[in-house]
Amino acid sequence: MTDGFMGPPWQMDWRLDALAALEALPAHAREMVYAARAELVTAKDPYFRGIETDAGLPDGMKVRPIRSTEPKGRHICLFDNGQGWLRFVFVPRTEDPQIVVEQLFWLGTEPPTEPPAEQ
Repeated sequence: MTDGFMGPPWQMDWRLDALAALEALPAHAREMVYAARAELVTAKDPYFRGIETDAGLPDGMKVRPIRSTEPKGRHICLFDNGQGWLRFVFVPRTEDPQIVVEQLFWLGTEPPTEPPAEQ
């Protein structure tokens, strides 16, 4: 253990239903979730507080509190331009801080596998 507050990379834990939802996603959607995960676990502050909160995030990804009255409570990480999200909470314990993913949802579509038919 360390004597002070640990910094990134953070640990990430998944509820079983969120992990099952991740495993059920198509490969391209899982890659988007892995990109969102990489951003969260390496961020200095997983809640991205500040003036330009999403400045360092990839296009199509945003992090917001679920309730504006609870800025240190549950947050949502939107990905795929809002087509999917991870609902998470950051537990900033001194000895074992971690991000807990409570829900994963994706409303995207499969990419086309065939070129469009010519008319």
